[in-house]
Amino acid sequence: MTLRADTPPATAEVRRFSTAQRWIHRTTAALMGVCVATAACLYVPQLAELVGRRDLLVTVHQWSGLALPVPVLAGLASRAFRADLGRLNRFGPHDRTWLRAALHRDKRPASRPAAKFNAGQKLYAAWIAGATLVMLATGLMMWFTHLTPLLWRTSATFVHDWLALTIGIVLAGHIGMALADPESRRGMRTGKVPRDWAEREHPLWRP
Repeated sequence: MTLRADTPPATAEVRRFSTAQRWIHRTTAALMGVCVATAACLYVPQLAELVGRRDLLVTVHQWSGLALPVPVLAGLASRAFRADLGRLNRFGPHDRTWLRAALHRDKRPASRPAAKFNAGQKLYAAWIAGATLVMLATGLMMWFTHLTPLLWRTSATFVHDWLALTIGIVLAGHIGMALADPESRRGMRTGKVPRDWAEREHPLWRP
């Protein structure tokens, strides 16, 4: 009589993010939220009058902006986080297919092939990373006024203010898309997603 090992049933869930990755996202989101909220209170007259304490708002805005890259830099110690950064930085033919479908508003899953991250998520990650670095650089010029000429500070203020408005709009879109996808939010909240969702939305991903 030969012993035969039974094939284990396929699990209903797959792991999408590690604990470290989820905390990096949460901490970055919290710091970004503080930056956006304090910026709104500093630049919108109605909010400025309602909140008051401008000096405190400026201080909180400056330090939260300065701390914004810290979670990502600390997250480089995580192998899973470094692996996802590599995935976000690589574009393939399937990403071009995904973008064409998005531009034509084709929402069929078959027309939007994606690996662990789709092309929209990759573009958002690249854009928000670059925008954060620009905001940090221009913010430092505005904070330490003695380090740069007046022309540089004036230009930095212009770029900082208009880029802040753009970031607010893009973040609103990012949050809106997250609200429309409960399974994606679940993956960021618990680290796991249903296998059928992963196979449908990210068919090229092999967890």
